[in-house]
Amino acid sequence: MRKIYYILSVISFASLIFTGCKKEDETFEDPYEGAKEPLGITLNREILPSPANGDTGAEVTIPVKGLLAYKDQVHFQFNGVDAQIVSITESSVKVKVPENASSGVTSLVVKDQIVIGPYFKVNGLVNIDPTFVAVAGANRNINQFYKMPDGRNILVGAFTDYDNKGLLSPLNRIIKISDDGVLDRSFRTGRAANGDLSSIIEMGGKFIVAGAFNGYGQQGSISNITSVNSNGSVDTAQYDTYLKKITGVIKFFPRFNGGTDAPIRRLYTFNNKAIATGNFRYYVKRIYSEPNYLQTRDSIILDSTEVRQIVRLSADGSLDKSYRFDQSGKAFTGANGYIDSYMHTTGPLAGKLVIFGKFSRFDGQVVNNIVRLNADGTIDGSFTAGSGTDNNIASLTYNESTGKYFITGSFRTYSGHVSAGIAMLNSNGSPDNTFTAKEISGGYASFAKQLSNGLIVVSGGFKTYSGISRSGFMILNPNGTLADRYNNTGRFSGYLNDVIEMKNADQKNTLLLIGGFGRFDNQEVSNITRVTIE
Repeated sequence: MRKIYYILSVISFASLIFTGCKKEDETFEDPYEGAKEPLGITLNREILPSPANGDTGAEVTIPVKGLLAYKDQVHFQFNGVDAQIVSITESSVKVKVPENASSGVTSLVVKDQIVIGPYFKVNGLVNIDPTFVAVAGANRNINQFYKMPDGRNILVGAFTDYDNKGLLSPLNRIIKISDDGVLDRSFRTGRAANGDLSSIIEMGGKFIVAGAFNGYGQQGSISNITSVNSNGSVDTAQYDTYLKKITGVIKFFPRFNGGTDAPIRRLYTFNNKAIATGNFRYYVKRIYSEPNYLQTRDSIILDSTEVRQIVRLSADGSLDKSYRFDQSGKAFTGANGYIDSYMHTTGPLAGKLVIFGKFSRFDGQVVNNIVRLNADGTIDGSFTAGSGTDNNIASLTYNESTGKYFITGSFRTYSGHVSAGIAMLNSNGSPDNTFTAKEISGGYASFAKQLSNGLIVVSGGFKTYSGISRSGFMILNPNGTLADRYNNTGRFSGYLNDVIEMKNADQKNTLLLIGGFGRFDNQEVSNITRVTIE
């Protein structure tokens, strides 16, 4: 087992130098340097296998010299997965692509020494979609994809460039694109947000954007949330200031007058109200009508009300105290730790808000890292999470077609059942034991989402799943096993924020991947890519 882990770590490092079938001039330390005796094996990484790509079960010939002397001691691998050796000659080795192989470097191991071979592309059902035109991607992470009725889409995140279109004039954290990734220049946001955007909704004919920012365009006086016109400009309104009463000077400020004292993580709309969640403590509102102490200019007074992590706002930004406030006007206590959230806005669970993260109490009740709220903000007693998880929950998604939640994190149990960092829950919160996660090593799963066909897309910082090399990305069957032919892709580096199902111009089923990642299937991508899934 120690040898296997050593080999996998070296393979993972070596795969960094390959992108697709592209060859790059790289240098490696001599594997024989030090106490080990040279083996006399010559394997040229620049000479592609024959064939250079193939299905699992295919026989592949790799040119290599000096291996015949070790024919009874050699192990061959495809991206860290052991392969059957068919034959060895003075000039080559013939091997069979193993069932669980994925694209990456080949290698052979003799006497605990490893020799890195050429790249091999494993054919399968998941491939980068050549019809997605934004190959340069975004220069920083993308946090949300928002589908509009007109067929266009809005992306928000931390980026200032997209597909190299923002080099001269930055595209600050919000853009509109087509399904195929083409930038829509009619969406004129100007300077847009001066900090990261995490979420966007439509309400009252406007967009509302939230994140970690205090200015948008030419406007300041923003506390992590504001409303935006349909063309991308900030929505402003005339306010009656103190000096207007004296001089008649009209001033404009953001129409949405409300916000929070710390970043907003998620934003939802339900019943013509906006619900924001994050790890903030106060709702804040600006008062423009008061003078400064010299009474020579306006003052902006920041009024605050204590709320914890969840707040409901009207379209103008005013605080809705009918949600999560008691009769005395005091906000509920919320969680005693870090939270994230998922809200049902349609279907039979509409209005319910799932809170998850790292906490042990919520509104004074003992819970473990997960709880669900009713539409009025009170704890939903029908959500039977039992003892919850024994460690933090990193992500939660829901599939309306199957009625299943998926959670990921560094936990090992859910409601007393063994769950190795991934769990499937029924709509009432109880564990669905038809799904069993296998052992993950080298990290943990940070995202999982079930597709309409029942398959589950998982990403994170892991290296193996059930002892099989899966570097950061995998697709599982509904029972938790690796889906046959859907795990051909090579190294993924980074994290996913969402997976969106769509069709491309050829009417093929595709998945749009967004998040903070720099590599997919060993190829350089930048925080967004689209893959075909057959």
